[in-house]
Amino acid sequence: MEAIKPVAFWLTVIGAVNWGLIALLNLNLVTILFPAGSMITTIIYLLIGVSGLYVAFTASGKKKK
Repeated sequence: MEAIKPVAFWLTVIGAVNWGLIALLNLNLVTILFPAGSMITTIIYLLIGVSGLYVAFTASGKKKK
């Protein structure tokens, strides 16, 4: 379960950077690397979304000693 934390963190960072690039430059790296509307882009967006939720819920929890 500990291996999920860094993966979720980095997927969330990648998603945030992608959204920043979309806002600033109208540049979507996911659709540049993979065809827009393909199954792989859907999976990437899904993984980033789930990672964001995971990071949000675990960041608000208590720290283990």
